[in-house]
Amino acid sequence: MSGAATAGGGARRVTVEVPATSANLGVGFDCLALALDMTLRVEVETMAGGVMSELQVSGEGAGRLGLNDANRFIAGLRRGLKELGADNIGQAWRIEMDNQIPLGRGLGSSAAAVVGGLLSAEALAGSELGLERRLALAVEIEGHPDNVAAALLGGFVLVIDTDQPGVWQARRLEPPTELRAVIYVPDRELPTSRMRAALPEVVPRADAVHNMGRAAALAVAIATGDLSAIGAMCDDRLHEPYRAAVYPEFPELVRAARAAGALGAALSGAGSTVIALCRTEQTVAVAAAMSASAAEVALTGSARVVMPRSDGARIVGR
Repeated sequence: MSGAATAGGGARRVTVEVPATSANLGVGFDCLALALDMTLRVEVETMAGGVMSELQVSGEGAGRLGLNDANRFIAGLRRGLKELGADNIGQAWRIEMDNQIPLGRGLGSSAAAVVGGLLSAEALAGSELGLERRLALAVEIEGHPDNVAAALLGGFVLVIDTDQPGVWQARRLEPPTELRAVIYVPDRELPTSRMRAALPEVVPRADAVHNMGRAAALAVAIATGDLSAIGAMCDDRLHEPYRAAVYPEFPELVRAARAAGALGAALSGAGSTVIALCRTEQTVAVAAAMSASAAEVALTGSARVVMPRSDGARIVGR
């Protein structure tokens, strides 16, 4: 981008970077998530006197994202500026997005975009929303507190609602240093709305209790670095059995990953990505097994080894 940030009415510029996220992690439905080292990087510059904005997208989403609120970065940017009383900043923007996060695959692409927009708004306005308000606004726009919290904070995150409407609490844990993620990213996109529609309104009490215990065990495993207990993530009863009716291939990838030595495996978010958590020495075998399993059921895509990411959303340039 040309130009530099200046005070007053001149051009202002900021660059933000936000990680991908994998939510649910099996048993942690709507409350657990992990940041992954794939990023959305956005440079946004106000154009003083401009009347039309410009958008350039490279990587995932190129040719698909537009200059409207369907682009969640734009939605987050506009909402953040309005919240900060800075609507007058940036009647026109020049935006460059470099996106490594696949769209519609359960890797938090929308959450990353919203968080990036809010963080950019703060930098451009020269004022901060604060974590609690930033989290609340991001959930309001995007709808998934687990993805949003992990994108903001990085690491492994637990998020819960509170007695106050629209107020969320998030707690972050540092991922164990030897933990790795293998993800199989299908070419097929799965709309979250469709996968949500597959879920029942009511579940048996025994299934709810079952998941509560295993979600707690998974959090303790991460907090203590006890990787042997990560297998608790594989025993979900609240959403994966119902989503398998819509996406019957994913249980096969989970089984293949476990047979190859993965500590645990699950549907990433609402899918279509499947995530396996592994020790470093297991990653090659697990990636190969997931790819072979996908080929057997004609599910085209690719396997990748990804580091859990400690850093959440951050400003990387002004």
